[in-house]
Amino acid sequence: MIIFLKKFGIWLAAVLICVVLPLIFRSGFSISLLSQMGIAIIFALSYNMLLGQGGMLSFGHAVYYGLGGFLAMHALNRIGAGTLPIPIELLPLVGGVAGVLAGLVFGWLSTARASTTFALISLGIGELIAASALMLPSFFGGEQGIIGDRVVKLTITGFRFGKQIEVYYLIAVWMLICVALMYLLTQTPLGRVANAVRDNPERAAFIGYAPRTVRTLQFTLAAFFAGAAGGLFAINYEIITAETVGAQASGSVLMMTYIGGVGHFFGPILGAILITFMQLSLAGVTHAWLLYFGLLFVGMVMWAPNGLSGIIMVHEPVWKARLMKRLLPAYGLIALPCLIMFLGAMILIEINYHLSLSINPENPMHLLGITFRAQSPVAWGLSLVMMVAGFFFFRKARSVVQERWSEVSQTLKGGLTR
Repeated sequence: MIIFLKKFGIWLAAVLICVVLPLIFRSGFSISLLSQMGIAIIFALSYNMLLGQGGMLSFGHAVYYGLGGFLAMHALNRIGAGTLPIPIELLPLVGGVAGVLAGLVFGWLSTARASTTFALISLGIGELIAASALMLPSFFGGEQGIIGDRVVKLTITGFRFGKQIEVYYLIAVWMLICVALMYLLTQTPLGRVANAVRDNPERAAFIGYAPRTVRTLQFTLAAFFAGAAGGLFAINYEIITAETVGAQASGSVLMMTYIGGVGHFFGPILGAILITFMQLSLAGVTHAWLLYFGLLFVGMVMWAPNGLSGIIMVHEPVWKARLMKRLLPAYGLIALPCLIMFLGAMILIEINYHLSLSINPENPMHLLGITFRAQSPVAWGLSLVMMVAGFFFFRKARSVVQERWSEVSQTLKGGLTR
């Protein structure tokens, strides 16, 4: 029993979490948020098959996500009309097929070159498909997109999927299946060879593997899972537009994957959860939500290039050695000036957005439960003082954190030598 839990405990925990979460967060917004998180997790992990596992930086991964969604939406309409005998539960497979077909064609074209050239080719393909979405209304539906009705008679489970909670559990099941399959792929010979081609394509070619073929296979499999996510998108929203294949969707999945961390399998999962939550929560609170996204991304690139998963994993030996108690006080010390610095920057950003976007800038603005005038020199002065003071004490606290980390590192090295 203990061996079974060690081997499959994380998967059982994932299933339990997926079952329990909608029982705790019962509001319509929460169920919708969880559904979108499930779709984003599949999409982000499929992108990490390219970037993290294959070393292929793509700026057009939304092409396969969107094409999967469009084909799934056409299939959904045919299912509703009774001309396509496919249960709606299997509709994501239709999206996956669209991803595979597009992945084979565009993957073989893109992987002819690597590194920067590959990224530029992917960008060109992304822009090509995004432009075609407006030029081919018969398939893409023009600017209005395509709508469908997920309430159909042909189902395996007997659910009609009229309720969002039913759609959530369908997404959760597909998410667990796709996550498990993508993890198993990392353990296959193809996954290992893809890592080898990423790290040293010349050596991989020397021992008999064709780098372009390996990249194309990895690319096609990533496109399959992206298409499956697009199929779930079609079921969840019942509408799909040209924006789904555009640069914004490609940029969003890049941010999810990089912020979560490309070096560990669970990194894109963390990034997808965080970014989806921020997109839905911040968009309704502030007009500057895209700016906060940009600041977060720049901050991660500069100070935490390994992402959230990298931050977690660097603490793994410290946690196992039970030395976290030495670091937590220092982290608490540095958290306060960081918070003060962030609040000062946020006030300054919100003031500028109020003055530039408000219909009547003379009206008082509301922030953090406080009402004040954006033109007030007190508000400007307070934000600047908070930023300067926060930065000053941040520099002081950072030296304390570095000292604590040095002590912990020495302790860990001493334990290893013994």
